[in-house]
Amino acid sequence: MNIKEKVLEAYDKLAKDYELHVDTKSGHNAYYERPAMMKLMPSNMKHLAVLDAGCAAGWYTEQFIQLGAQVTAVDLSPEMVEACKRRVGNSAEVFTCDLTGTLPFDDEAFNLIVSSLTLHYIDDWAPTFRDFHRVMKPGGSLIFSVHHPFMDFKHFDRPDYFAHELLKEIWNKKESGPVEVAFYRRPLQEIINVTSEHFSISRIVEPQPSPDYKDNPEASDWYKRWFDRLCKNPHFLIVKARK
Repeated sequence: MNIKEKVLEAYDKLAKDYELHVDTKSGHNAYYERPAMMKLMPSNMKHLAVLDAGCAAGWYTEQFIQLGAQVTAVDLSPEMVEACKRRVGNSAEVFTCDLTGTLPFDDEAFNLIVSSLTLHYIDDWAPTFRDFHRVMKPGGSLIFSVHHPFMDFKHFDRPDYFAHELLKEIWNKKESGPVEVAFYRRPLQEIINVTSEHFSISRIVEPQPSPDYKDNPEASDWYKRWFDRLCKNPHFLIVKARK
């Protein structure tokens, strides 16, 4: 089984957890990555064509719809696509799509492409970014988040920060049980250089957890465990770039 097949298998298994639990039980998504990403988005997306590239269970898709966008949402996992469809109904075009291949869209189709915690599952970014550039309108924006390379370097105790390498870990979730997840780590210079070959980088964000949800009873355990740590050690990296 190749890596793409392993990623597909893992996320088909994880789809129910994403649909039922991520919005409230996964603080790294709900209180850390998502608030930081949304700060970079246009506050009004009316008349904007948006591609949610790696939509998972559709949280971002739903936000963009509520902000007035015309949304297309794609994911490699058919189970994630079905979860997204259950969330947004007919309010967006949602279908399975492999971001490593030629995208099934016309040139200059989108004003905004958003990819949340997806690109680290792709080995070679160059073809993907080349096609993102093709389907983006002039002046359009790309906003993406990935694992922070320093976090993976420390967490997995790797010997070579500059290596582009495949890593694996076991996620044990409520619905799926243990699932092996595989993804790629690459140094910061590779992330920046591959992006800047196709886009002009306008913002780099190493997010810190949002304090806005600290008083939420569902969030209290996560904040106690992670808030101080994530204020000092970046876990994700966000890049905003323009065509």
